[in-house]
Order: sequence, then structure tokens, then C-alpha cells
Amino acid sequence: MTGTVYKSTGSWYTVKSENGDFVECRMKGKFRIKGIKSTNPIAVGDIVDYELEETSDAITGTIHNIHERKNYIVRKSVNLSKQIHIIASNIDQVFLLVTIDNPPTTTSFIDRFLVTAEAYGIEAILIFNKIDTLNDQTLDDQLYLQHIYQEIGYKCLRISSTENKGVDQLKEMMIGKVSMFSGHSGVGKSTLVNAMEPSLHLKTSVISEQSKQGQHTTTFAEMYDLSFDARIIDTPGIKGFGIVDMEPSEISGYFPEFFKLKDQCKFNNCLHKEEPHCAIKAALEKDEIAWSRYNSYLKILEGDEEHYRTDTYGEDRAASDETRK
Repeated sequence: MTGTVYKSTGSWYTVKSENGDFVECRMKGKFRIKGIKSTNPIAVGDIVDYELEETSDAITGTIHNIHERKNYIVRKSVNLSKQIHIIASNIDQVFLLVTIDNPPTTTSFIDRFLVTAEAYGIEAILIFNKIDTLNDQTLDDQLYLQHIYQEIGYKCLRISSTENKGVDQLKEMMIGKVSMFSGHSGVGKSTLVNAMEPSLHLKTSVISEQSKQGQHTTTFAEMYDLSFDARIIDTPGIKGFGIVDMEPSEISGYFPEFFKLKDQCKFNNCLHKEEPHCAIKAALEKDEIAWSRYNSYLKILEGDEEHYRTDTYGEDRAASDETRK
């Protein structure tokens, strides 16, 4: 039998069969997918073949084959730095939820996520969530960020789940597609899914005022069928987003605004750091490329996995304003 993995808890997988039944399955032996050292060989979104097993208590299944993936999105495993964690597979689009200070989402985190989506060929859309909570300063920050990413070519949505602003527009973009929601803990993923599909009753939690951090309410990635002909993969909140296996020479290709200018650099192997006649640095000095994006690029290039979570866009704006004087 063939079905789609809707939930993974590490040892058991909830598989939806082609006729719509859900079966709890285990994996047969150890899977080794060529070229992928993963902590989770089977991911939500995978198409799998399985056999039914009838025990005295219930009908369960054994997965013995994974179909080739159309795509997948990964990040570094938290505990095993040499390995990757596949977040989900066979995705049509991914929505990254961004909040300005409730909790704060840094440009470095956004850019790492976008670079990974570009590398794996998945369309990424930014959702600026909780716009009802913004004051004059944070609204200014939000609009500035939105401007940066729209100029590059990324679609951006402004949403308030509690006031139902932008929710219908989001639903329209999801019809007929498999969408993944991602972002830090506390950015409002589960609340937004509940606003679109109240019958799901996904668990939500309150942001800690002291730390401005969200609590993990989603423990495992899980796919849901929505009533308006859409499927969504809700993922656990992620603190950091470690980039996996990218050669220094290829990283700038995953920044669309850099990629457009690469051919104008004097040297084919230009890394856009110290080299003379670099088109990217020239564009940066003219304020045609955002400083925050260039800073993110340098941190990825240098393999700085430790400090990117503490960045704020205030410093990047200061640098940008300096060039305009």
C-alpha cells in the first residue's frame, strides 16, 4: 500500500493511505538514503510504501520504501552537528512567520532560512505576523524589513490572526498546495492555523514577557488537511537555523540580488569580500543591496553558527543610514 506521512514522532509514523485512512506505521530496519546523513530518514510529506500488520489490539503498518522526493528542506541537527534534520518533504511553498519583537526575529535568521529554501528549490514567502501588536517604532521596523525583501522579489504578507487581517489572502495562496509554516517558537504559527481552520484546535501558548521567547507548543512536524482544499505542515518552533553543506563559492547564488550581479564582478571566483572590482560591494555602497543581507552573507560564509541569533536590524539600519549621508 502507498500513502503520505502526516506525522512523525521518531519511532512511529502516521500515514494517510490513498483511500483516506490513517495508519500508525513503524519503519522496517534502517533506511539509508543515498547521500543524506539524516537524524530522521522518514519525514512528514514523504510518500511511502507500507504493509499492514494485524495484531490483537489494532492494525498497524511497516514502511519498507520511500518514494523519491520532489524536494525537502533541512537544517543542522541540534545535537549532532555533522548530521542534518529533514524538516519536511514534497512541499509546494514555505511560509516563514516573522515577528518584530514578540518574540524578535533577526534578519540573520530570516536570511538563513531563505538561503536554505533557495538551495532546495522551494518558494519562500514571508508572513509578518501580529501586526496588531506593533507600536510606531516596531511598525517602522516591520515596514522597513518588508521593503527590503519585496525589493529582492520575495512575496510578503501582513497578518493579524486575532483581528483576522490578511488571513483570507493567505488562504487563497494555499489552495491546492502543500504549504509549510515555520519560524521561532511564539511567532503565532498554531494561532494562525487555528484562525484559518478553527476546528483543528491546535494548542497555543503565551509569550514570556521576561524573555520575549515563545514556548514550544508544537512538538513534532505534522500535516493537516484543511477544508479549503489545502494541506499545511505545522512545524516545531526553531531557535536557530544552521546552514548545511554549502560550498563558499555557491552561497552568494542563493541571494537573488547577489546572483543578478555576480557576472559583473571582475573575478569569476569572487567571494565579495576583499576582491577588487566587486559588483556586489559596489551595489552595497550605493545602498542598492541591504547591509543586513550582506552581513548575513558574511556570517554564513564564515560559518558563524553561534552569534547570529543576537543580531538586530537596528545595527543594519544604522550602517545603511551611514552610507546615505
